Amino acid sequence: MDIFMDIGEIIIRSVISVAVLFVLAKLMGSKQISQLTFFDYVIGISIGSIAADMSADTELPFHFPLIAMGVYAVIAVAISVSTNKSIKMRRFMNGTPSILIDRGRILRENLKHEKIDLNELLCQCRGQGYFNLADIDFAILETNGKLSILPRSDKRPVTPEDMNLTPPEEGLCANVVIDGQVMEKHLEAIGKNREWLRHQMKEQKIKDVSDIILATCDTNGNFSAYLKNETKPKNLFD
Repeated sequence: MDIFMDIGEIIIRSVISVAVLFVLAKLMGSKQISQLTFFDYVIGISIGSIAADMSADTELPFHFPLIAMGVYAVIAVAISVSTNKSIKMRRFMNGTPSILIDRGRILRENLKHEKIDLNELLCQCRGQGYFNLADIDFAILETNGKLSILPRSDKRPVTPEDMNLTPPEEGLCANVVIDGQVMEKHLEAIGKNREWLRHQMKEQKIKDVSDIILATCDTNGNFSAYLKNETKPKNLFD
């Protein structure tokens, strides 16, 4: 009987810890799950470790880990606010970008300072499509650990401006159907209605809206629909 009580308590603690983590992540902002700084990383793993202890250690008083996670979250929010208001604090907590390649020259001292070897630099360059360092003018290591590359002017992709072209402006596509559900507010936002949607579906020979996994409409009124695949396609790589 005791073992079932312990299992039940662990389940309850786990559910509550997940709920608390979700709320704290919301409070701390999307940066916790996107571009982590060193401080964000420390806060994230600390809160996760506390939540795991709270779930599994039934002898630990329930309110202690909740208080600890709350303290970490408050510190994270306070640091975020202070770095937004103070450049010095931002530089201290997040660091500053470091130039690793300057006009084609590899800055070895900066590589040592950032604890990056040449192979890792080459790997990150290849990951962005640059297999020849001679094609790179500048390479900057950002504070989130990602490498930003400015290629040489003769190696950059051609743009409409280079060809003296002025293509029409493009806006965002509106998702008018998602998973078979009509997005009424999105239709209203682009000045369309269900009658327009039915007409577009008829032109593309779509019988029912439930057959659509996604339908979009761009700023020019072009309708695109993607249907659900009811049958599993053959694997061409077997």
